[in-house]
Amino acid sequence: MVKRILAGTATLVLLALAVVAISVVQFDVPREKLVGKYAGGASLFATLRSGASAHMRDEGNRDGPVLVLVHGSNASLHTWEPWVAELGDTYRIISMDLPGHGLTGRVPGDDYTREGMTSFVHELMDTLHVERFAIAGNSMGGGVAALYTLEHPEQVSALILVDAAGIPVKRDDDDVPLAFKIARMPVISQVVRYVLPRSLVEEGVRKVFVDQSKVTDEMIARYFDLSLHEGNRDATRMRFASYASRDEETFAARLGEIEVPVLVMWGDKDGLIPVSAAYAFKERIPQAELAIFENAGHVPMEEVPGESAAAVRAFLSKGRAEVAAGPVNGAGEGRDASLTESVAAEYSPVPAPL
Repeated sequence: MVKRILAGTATLVLLALAVVAISVVQFDVPREKLVGKYAGGASLFATLRSGASAHMRDEGNRDGPVLVLVHGSNASLHTWEPWVAELGDTYRIISMDLPGHGLTGRVPGDDYTREGMTSFVHELMDTLHVERFAIAGNSMGGGVAALYTLEHPEQVSALILVDAAGIPVKRDDDDVPLAFKIARMPVISQVVRYVLPRSLVEEGVRKVFVDQSKVTDEMIARYFDLSLHEGNRDATRMRFASYASRDEETFAARLGEIEVPVLVMWGDKDGLIPVSAAYAFKERIPQAELAIFENAGHVPMEEVPGESAAAVRAFLSKGRAEVAAGPVNGAGEGRDASLTESVAAEYSPVPAPL
């Protein structure tokens, strides 16, 4: 009788563990299953010379000056939708999902360093035949935008840094999302490759906003779903593993080489990259202008879109983005032959060889 009771108890425990495991284990989701939800409207896929299949959008005033937008860590091009709505009447706005993010996913060569991201953006601009533009980047994307300006100064008319990475700063560890902390732990990050509670993603999203009413269920679902895109968690692990603080020091030392007009924008209550970094950027780039937004966090383009977009418009209207929009691309209705309209019902992806 005792053996039967013990056997029954063990079975129940195993079943309970299985239920728990099923509830938290998350497998990769193929691009095809996500495209219907997140690649609507202006979304396109560009096949780059490296073999990467880049999810991107080319929106706004087709004849206007070009503004390129580069998102931050674990985000996607969707973070820029408020600016597209605010600035699209004047500017042709190009955004993309960086390697290991959004619907772009893993890329050939698995280079998720700042240099790799910069090369990816450069390839995309070449594919679109866009030769000159203003570029803006948020967080990690700010570092990419700054490096792009350093590496390709002939292409950049103006640089906009939005709560940007690239300056070594001291931060309160309590303000860093748990997901970021885990990604830096070699052993535990391997577990997150398969175990990703939705609550972990939600905590990360909420920490970049001051106004929690701006964090919607739809936003959390998007971050969670796109984190599960095939290859994105592997890419995130590789990206964090490649980070070295000494590289940040070396990069920051180059910022003084930037000669184009620069706007540094920051939320005064950014806990991820504190506002002190804005003044550090200004110190290293003397011609930079500052725009600090009160009661805003790490993503002012989403939290205070009207105010932040107005600052961009005022900055660029001084003549800093008065450049030719460049060819819109040659094949049929102005689209490049390497671009594919992403219509959910008729979607046929061009996956990057891995």
